[in-house]
This record gives sequence, structure tokens and C-alpha cells, in this order.
Amino acid sequence: MAGLAESGSNPDVDLLYDINGLAKDAPHWFDRIVEFVGEYGLLLAMILLIVWCWWGVRRRPGGAEEAASSVAALVWAPLAAAVAVLVNVPIRGFVERPRPFRDHQGLEVLVSGKTDYSFVSDHATLTMAMAVGLFVANRKFGLVGIGVALLEGFCRVYMGVHYPTDVIGGFALGTAVALLLSPVASMLLTPVLRAVDRSPRMGWLVRSRSARAGDREGFARGVRPEVAAEERDLAA
Repeated sequence: MAGLAESGSNPDVDLLYDINGLAKDAPHWFDRIVEFVGEYGLLLAMILLIVWCWWGVRRRPGGAEEAASSVAALVWAPLAAAVAVLVNVPIRGFVERPRPFRDHQGLEVLVSGKTDYSFVSDHATLTMAMAVGLFVANRKFGLVGIGVALLEGFCRVYMGVHYPTDVIGGFALGTAVALLLSPVASMLLTPVLRAVDRSPRMGWLVRSRSARAGDREGFARGVRPEVAAEERDLAA
């Protein structure tokens, strides 16, 4: 499928020039920062956000079942991103949309050497899939993740390597994969995490010692683990 026409009457192209035009007016050092952030930084930030959420989830009392399902949802977030990128491979091959700088003159391209097709954006797909997967596990962290994904999409257009619709397509693909396959992923991953939780050596991946102690305390008082967890949250 051919790239977009060079006519400025196309709103996708107009928005591309508007956003990428900011790079021409920005200081050189700022463009270098956006280049690093858009290429590597925000992906790393999403991974660290998932790890941060996992660290908090495993320390929260609530019982083995709740812990296993919560950690399973977090494990699904990066797996969803990987699945979404694999799904994108045939989509790119079918659409065959060239990078915008190949069809349009005067763009400020911050990253050179991009020779693959443009639609849809892998970076937008990756970050949004992880963000939506994280949202399923924890809404507070997920909202932050969605903000990171939106910023990633803006950076890709700012850098001159994607059309806005490439980014929107990536957001849609990442969201669809993360949400539609989430029930199946939970069904498959939760039993695995239950088994990990019972392992003497690997159990810390699902529940920390403090979480287990809190669960035992709740059982000793005759309180269900999830109720004990709610009491701790209210006390905090």
C-alpha cells in the first residue's frame, strides 16, 4: 500500500509537519533528549513501572489466590507487548507504508537508519500494550503507564519517523491484544504463579515474607486474608 500523498490537504500529513516542526525550533540538546527518550527511555520507564508495581503487589497481604492472580496480570503486561509486536509483523508487510521522511520533504528526522515500514509503530504498540496490561492489574499504575504510552506516541511523530496514524494504529493494536487476550492469559498464568508461590525457592516472586506473615496473622485472628489486607490499607 503506497504512502500518503504529499499534499498538505491530508490531516495526517499536516499534523506530522506541525508536531515535527517543533523539533526544528527546539534547541539541539532538547532534540537529543527526545531522541533518547523516544527510542529507549520510555520503553525502559514502562518496564520499571511494571517492576515497581510488582514489588508493591508481592508485599501486600491478601492470600495466595489473590497474589497469584495479581502477579499473573503483571506478567501478562510485557507478554502482551511481545504478542502485539508479533501481530504487527504481517500488518506491516500487508500495508507496506514507507516512513514519512521517504515521501515528504523538509522533515527534521532525529533518528537515521530507519528502513522498515511505518505502519503501525512498534514503539507505540509496545508501550500501550504494557500500559493497558498494567491497568488491568493496577489502575493507578496503569494510568501512569497510559500517560507514558501517549508521550511515546508524541515523541515518535516529533522525531519524524512515524505518521500520527501510525501511532494511533499502534495504540489500537496494543490495547486490543492486551484486553482481548487478558482472560486467556489469566487462565493460563494464574495456575503457574500459584505453583511458583508454593515453591520454597521461588515463592518470593509472588509473595514477600511480610505478606505471608500478614496472611498468617489474619488466619490466626480468624480473618480472611483479603479482609486483613483491607484493614491494613484503612489503618495506613
